[in-house]
Order: sequence, then C-alpha cells, then structure tokens
Amino acid sequence: MNRRAIVLISIIAAATAAALAGLPPGSTAQAQAQAQAVDMAGMRRGMELLQGQMALMTPELAERANALSPEIKQFLMQVALKHSRQSDRLTLRQVMHEILADYQAVGAAIAVDNGELAAEAARRIADHRLPRGGMLPYLPIDKVSTQALSVLPAMEEAVEGGARQLAAAAERGDMAAAAQHFGTVTAGCVACHAHFRGQPGVSPRLRAR
Repeated sequence: MNRRAIVLISIIAAATAAALAGLPPGSTAQAQAQAQAVDMAGMRRGMELLQGQMALMTPELAERANALSPEIKQFLMQVALKHSRQSDRLTLRQVMHEILADYQAVGAAIAVDNGELAAEAARRIADHRLPRGGMLPYLPIDKVSTQALSVLPAMEEAVEGGARQLAAAAERGDMAAAAQHFGTVTAGCVACHAHFRGQPGVSPRLRAR
C-alpha cells in the first residue's frame, strides 16, 4: 500500500474514532460510526495483504495485477480478508489437495448420514488456506486480466457459498439438501478448473489429438 493511501485511511479512521467519542452510547449514529471504523480497519488490512502479495510477484505479473479493474481488485481483497489461514510456503496445488481431501470427506459423510463430519469438512472448504502469494501467481499469465477474472465472484459463491449452505443443511440433519449443495460445490469446482486449468497433467511431449 502506498504512503498516500495509508495516510488517507489513517485520517479517516482517526476522524471516525473522534466522532465516536462524542456520540451517545448505544445510539444509531454511534453504531454506524463503529461499523465505519471496522470497515476502514478491514480495508487497511486488506490493502496490506494485497501489497504483500504484490511484493512477491514478478514484474510482469505485478504489471498485469495493477491493470485489473477496481472491482476485481476489491474482490481479491475481500478474499484475502475472509481467509484467515494464509501460508508462506504452500503452493496452490497443495492447497487444492487439502480442498480435495475435505471434498472427499464431505461426500463420504453425506453417504453415511454423518452430518457433523459433513458440516466440519464443508466449512474447511469454505475457509480454505490461501497459498503463498495468493492465487494470481499460479494462473496462466493470459488469465490475469479483468475479463478472465470476472467469473471469480460467481465461482466463489458456488464453491464457498455452496459449502456453507451444505454445512448448515448437514447440521440440521437435512442430508438431501446437503447433497444438493454438494452438487453446487462440484459444479463450481468443475467450472473453475475448466476456465483456468484445463485437463491436469497434460504432457507437452505428446502429439495433439
């Protein structure tokens, strides 16, 4: 985060704190001011997380990341804030292996009517670890664009939103609904892989079909 942004956020946060001191306790205005202070703190934390990721990128990737639309940058910041577990060592493939293990646990739990296990594993999917440097360094360089990344919010809603709905249904004992949400999660995973990855393990030393 550049110094100008840090100063601006600090000024707004300080002004909000000063305003809080003069408001009646428990008032609507105080509640709104408190919410604003929390939002500003979250924004500052999100910008710091993105700046840390940018510092790890190659110049070419950093240039492409800087060129993304404000909406995509805000989405990436929200993702960084939502996922409290962030690794300084693991790659995206390793994180995907963790998600796959939880995905398989959910399927097995639904099959044997184990709502508690299904809910726990589904929440781990929704709150999965982030790899070193975030997600962008592991994508094909041509996919780091506003157009290519514009599908991410819908995919996140399908996978992580679906996983949270699955967890809630499983805790209620509604395994039929949990199974339906499991399908939503699966569809989101398949769509994301098709868009960004393609078939895994394809060898460049094989002739094209």
